[in-house]
Amino acid sequence: MESKADKREAARQFKERKVAAGAYAVRCSPSGTAWVGVSRNLDAARNACWFSLRMRGHRVASLQAAWDTYGEGAFTFEVLETLDEDTHALALNDLLKARKSSWLEKLSALPLL
Repeated sequence: MESKADKREAARQFKERKVAAGAYAVRCSPSGTAWVGVSRNLDAARNACWFSLRMRGHRVASLQAAWDTYGEGAFTFEVLETLDEDTHALALNDLLKARKSSWLEKLSALPLL
């Protein structure tokens, strides 16, 4: 059993961890379709995307339809690019928006909201 001090230390480390911001793609192998999105927290983006798809409530109808047709095993989550962790917070949104546009064009993908 963990002591209170161990739990406090684990909580402190969790709060201080660095989260990766960047661009990602959700790919459907059978159809070859890709959807591109960006996030300030790539791990959280994957969890949120898979959760909403499993609950049949994803806001991108084409992605949800493909998920319902092919099933979870047909999909992958791919980190396309991570941004430098020193990126200033005020510039982050504009940079993410620009990177999303670039990846949408490169992959001929559909956008994730």
